[in-house]
Amino acid sequence: MVLLMLPLIGLTIINAYEKHMRSGIKSELTAYSYSILALAEVEKQQLIMPEQLLESRFNVGQSGLYALIVKFNNALPKQKNRLLVSDVLWRSPSYLGFADPKMLPNPEMGDFAFSELKIQDEAHFLLSLSVNFSELNDVGNNIDSPMVLHIVYQKDTFELQMSEFKERLWVVLVTFIVAILLFQVVWLSWTLKPLSTLKQQIAEVERGRAERLTGNFPEELQRVTEQINRLLATEQHQRTRYRNALSDLAHSLKTPLAVIQSQSNLSELTRNQLTSINKIVEHQLKRAQSAGQSAWHMGIEINPLAEKLMGSLQKIYRDKTLDFVLNGDIHVIFKGEEGDLLELLGNLLDNAAKAASSKVQLTLREQPEHIEIIVEDDGPGIAPEKVASIFNRGMRADTYESGHGVGLAIVRDLVESYQGSIDIQDSHDLRGASFKLRFNK
Repeated sequence: MVLLMLPLIGLTIINAYEKHMRSGIKSELTAYSYSILALAEVEKQQLIMPEQLLESRFNVGQSGLYALIVKFNNALPKQKNRLLVSDVLWRSPSYLGFADPKMLPNPEMGDFAFSELKIQDEAHFLLSLSVNFSELNDVGNNIDSPMVLHIVYQKDTFELQMSEFKERLWVVLVTFIVAILLFQVVWLSWTLKPLSTLKQQIAEVERGRAERLTGNFPEELQRVTEQINRLLATEQHQRTRYRNALSDLAHSLKTPLAVIQSQSNLSELTRNQLTSINKIVEHQLKRAQSAGQSAWHMGIEINPLAEKLMGSLQKIYRDKTLDFVLNGDIHVIFKGEEGDLLELLGNLLDNAAKAASSKVQLTLREQPEHIEIIVEDDGPGIAPEKVASIFNRGMRADTYESGHGVGLAIVRDLVESYQGSIDIQDSHDLRGASFKLRFNK
């Protein structure tokens, strides 16, 4: 609005000032015309003018103020008169040396006409007034002598004043615009600072660097921050209680299962079923303990954790002399719990290390709307017809190419709990298997 309205105001002021200046010049030329007509006389239809006029500029050659008196022609259209040399009845001394203009206005008798014309390619204002001088002839009849008085005023002074006025006005307006914009920037920065602070603190909570919002906020935001802190505290408390209850449940189930398994008279089928129940309980407990989408306020940098895991795996698989490579963005944030991230990366990297011949590669990418975690190896890969079945619960690693499948059911469940996706395909770089995980930011 400032950038739009102030220039419009400036143009309006310039237009009003120009009209005022023109009106002033018209009034000034009108006064000159009356002063000349007061000195004019007509005898026997001959115009008689004094050699010197009261206004000295009319008496000085090329002074910028001129006067002409020409014959009035009733036969020509209004405002038009093709001037002939014989039509000029009188010229002011200041006009000497100039050629007569070709066209001059011919206003109605008693009317003024304010216009412009050029004399020797220079712009001038022109005020024209039609008048009629009457005199008695020898027999007592009135004889009319219609004439048109033209006052010519050089326009350069007007243009110079307008140029100076415009320059000063635009300097003032531009200064005013800059001052207003600076004031608005400072004012908005100050008034919106609490929102910026709130945004930064929420970002810190999302990255896991803070557990609650702190600081004093305006009354309009204080209620919001209190509710967010209450929500964070409630969610943390409920998750802690939920995990404790699950832990108690795990211990409660494991003890009876251990007692039953210790019985010597159990059949092989029963022992297998008890082992299967024990694995199912552990798997479902791990899945239930995942933070999933409730972990929006948690944030973990993947890079440091991945470096530790790859260092540990390099020691575990030192006999294979594997080369572990970490590529991509080093500041990618996983919005979830550290335990879930360890479970995801641990299973995928461990499977890749088992299948790899010499190299395991982990790539981290941050896209505008999501993050990507890509684990690749240079092993034999996974046959396309077996991709759909390797996540089935109970699928053994030795039912397809060696190395993949262990813990993949847990990986699938964790990815689903975070509303993510997993894509398995052949690696373009290493020619082995490629597991691409994608999570929304």
